[in-house]
Amino acid sequence: MADNDATARQIVDSNIYMTLATADASGRPWASPVWYVAVDYRSFYWVSSPEAQHSRNVLERPEVSMVIFDSRVPEGEGQAVYLSATAEELTGIELERGIELLSEASVERGMEAWSAEDVKPPAEHRLYRATASGHSILDKSVSGVDRRTPVDP
Repeated sequence: MADNDATARQIVDSNIYMTLATADASGRPWASPVWYVAVDYRSFYWVSSPEAQHSRNVLERPEVSMVIFDSRVPEGEGQAVYLSATAEELTGIELERGIELLSEASVERGMEAWSAEDVKPPAEHRLYRATASGHSILDKSVSGVDRRTPVDP
């Protein structure tokens, strides 16, 4: 289990995009790649337009799923972290703290810094956070069958 936990941490730490799966009020699914910053493998931050379909979906249905994986590895060698989470648009103190974390990671990756003014109306973007309630990876030790197994990174 510890090896699976370490694998999950390595996947989250070595990638910068995740696939965010949301659903609208009628349950219609929508998947979007988003650039993310992870904190303690539980909180995942990203910025998006509030008009984006996934942003509107988060407001209607905060339950989301996420997948983080490296799409550059050869077929059959890939591994992913699957997450169940609750997402929200951040405001107030939580926005202030979240934008500091996101900005710090952005600068570390050679990109522009972000400020709270960059994600407050009338700005083009908002800051979102998904709080993970479950993590899993594929257990490749099961012969011939890939099965998700819970991990605790």
